[in-house]
Amino acid sequence: MEIQAILKQQREYFAAGHTLSAQSRLAALKKLKAALQSHEADLAAALKQDLGKSATESYMCETGLTMSEASWMIRHLRRLMRERTVPTPLSQFAARSFRSPSPYGNVLIMSPWNYPVLLTLDPLIDAIAAGNTAIVKPSAYAPATAAVLKQILEECFPPEYVCVITGGRAENQALLRQKFDMIFFTGSKAVGKEVLRCAAEHLTPAVLELGGKSPCIVEKSAKIGLAAKRIVFGKYLNCGQTCVAPDYILCDESIRDELIAAIQKEITAQFGTDPMANENYGKIINEKHYHRLMGLIDPAKVVCGGTGDEPAQRIAPTVMKDVTWDDAVMGEEIFGPILPVLTCTDLNAAIAEIEARPHPLGLYLFSEDKAVQRRVLDRCHFGGGCLNDTIIHLATSAMPFGGVGESGMGGYHGQAGFEAFSHLRSIVDKKTWLDMPVRYQPYGSLKDKLLRVFLK
Repeated sequence: MEIQAILKQQREYFAAGHTLSAQSRLAALKKLKAALQSHEADLAAALKQDLGKSATESYMCETGLTMSEASWMIRHLRRLMRERTVPTPLSQFAARSFRSPSPYGNVLIMSPWNYPVLLTLDPLIDAIAAGNTAIVKPSAYAPATAAVLKQILEECFPPEYVCVITGGRAENQALLRQKFDMIFFTGSKAVGKEVLRCAAEHLTPAVLELGGKSPCIVEKSAKIGLAAKRIVFGKYLNCGQTCVAPDYILCDESIRDELIAAIQKEITAQFGTDPMANENYGKIINEKHYHRLMGLIDPAKVVCGGTGDEPAQRIAPTVMKDVTWDDAVMGEEIFGPILPVLTCTDLNAAIAEIEARPHPLGLYLFSEDKAVQRRVLDRCHFGGGCLNDTIIHLATSAMPFGGVGESGMGGYHGQAGFEAFSHLRSIVDKKTWLDMPVRYQPYGSLKDKLLRVFLK
């Protein structure tokens, strides 16, 4: 009943027009950005408690990126809200045609535990910018961060505008039984299917940000040392608990040993000789995920790492070689600090392996050969990615971020985020000083000829 009451209040608030003006949206965005700045230390402490993140990583990958999205929206909002004139066909003379963004209304944002600040507030910023009210449901697996987010959003907004619902599976199910105007979900493929099933009951549009096994191709022309440095950064950031982390390496067999040696060297350079003693190296979110990940490690194939600390829920950065698609580690998205290295005989074989499986959220290619880069981009289907780097493609408001196929649907960030939470209405403003008679009955040969001229 509480959820239904909140929904009713939000619908009334939206219907009264409180979220529609540019001034109200800008004021809300500025208030949220200021609250993020004032609560930066609280968020860092909560992220340390939930995920073991350092203050630097928390700012770089969560709070800082969120404030960057807010800043982008504040700068560009008035432009995004404008009507966009488009060409009018001659057959509709005299008229003006334009597209007009309109907010959906009341939206539900369900966020995950791995980046609980960024993946809660980034879509919320886009939803507010588009003129919606929102119910936000953070993950129960990151309770400290959820508590701070609730505090921040309650300071910034009345519940009839933005409301935070905390809790677990029961609250998720209660929310999904309601009718929203739009649902934005970030999380696992399994839960994403349930969200889409529930949305379909009400014909509710949904954006799904899921995941998958994102490949990292290392071609023989790659700069091995730099490739290893950037792969280690992207793979072991947040202990590998990143939806776009390189899930596995697929490299030319001629460079495998050199690449593995370079990766081992980079793990030591970035995390020290004993990464488990590094206070800036994070932890696995909970015991369940810790045991799942340890079960994916085959000790016979471990090159480095492979050890865990159950009480601390930490797993050392791990590299495995001689891995095949039959190994347990290749049977699911890893979502942890385990890096399997597979080999291929040539680029065509690598492309065939990737395309034979569900489309991943990310793909990374390390190669100095432009023809190789073009071939991979032409032949492989994936949400987004990088050439000669990892994961940084999501850290911009200038490009949409999202999946394709089983890795998700829809995108957001910047203009794409504004449009994800808007319905772009197509409108024709027909002038009254002229009324062309061609479309009206009675028809005849002259009208037929004119129609054929207009509609070529």
